Order: sequence, then C-alpha cells, then structure tokens
Amino acid sequence: MEKTPITKAGYQSLKEELTRLKSVERPENIKAIEVARSHGDLSENSEFDAAKDKQSFLEGRIGELGFKLANAEVIDPAKVPKDVVRFGGTVVVENVDSEEEFEYQVVGPDEADIDQGKISVSSPLGTALLGKKPGDEAIIQAPGGKRTYEVIDIL
Repeated sequence: MEKTPITKAGYQSLKEELTRLKSVERPENIKAIEVARSHGDLSENSEFDAAKDKQSFLEGRIGELGFKLANAEVIDPAKVPKDVVRFGGTVVVENVDSEEEFEYQVVGPDEADIDQGKISVSSPLGTALLGKKPGDEAIIQAPGGKRTYEVIDIL
C-alpha cells in the first residue's frame, strides 16, 4: 500500500476527529438509537431511521479515518528543503495573465483549503508546481482555459 503524505498538523487534525467521533459522537448516537427504539414500532419511526443513518455515516467515517491514519506518511514542513517546490513547502506564485500573486502551502488531499492558502499535492496546480524552482512556469488546464503561473519564491 502506498503511503499518503500529510503534514504533522493534518495528521493531528485527523486524529482529533477520530477521537471525537469515537468518544463523543458514537456514544451520543447509541443513546439516540436506544431512545428511538423505546418509542415503539420501528417500521414508522423516523427518529430511529435517522439515528441508524447517522450510525452508518459515523462507522464509515471512523473506518475511513483509521485507514488514512494507518497509511499516512507524516512530513514535517520545517524539514523540507527549499530548493524546489515539494510537499509541505510554501510557494509564492504569480498568475502570469492577471499578475496576481498567491502564497500556497502544498499539502495532502485531506488538508487542502484554498481559503487558508493550502492546495492539494494532487490538485492540478499542486501537481504542476512540484519540482519547480523560482523563475519556472507551471501551466495548468483550468475550466476557463490554460493558466500559467510563475514561481516567484519558495518559503
């Protein structure tokens, strides 16, 4: 099985979510199922159906998080060399057409959040930037056409 790269912060976030689901949400859901069961006829009990649906979601998410954590390769961004764009690194790019500058950290798919300046290593831009040095261009095919970004700096 191939390991999935993740930052320390991303790993910790997944771990905290798993702990919360197991120690808070699962027990609350079990109680909700018991309460709904006590209301009688399960065939017409929407509370029971909703609680069972939530249980299914919770168990699926717990399994997914366990799998992701077991197959995670934690990478410390502070130890990433800054000679080229790499996973965990932060890069300043300029959209060549609009001359707008953006600062992004290249992170794992579970950590990506464009509003926080975090792009996935598997996104079109993240993939195009990997291995680039300052002065290099990365060209991506976006829904609106091709976009060209120049690497300005690696932080």
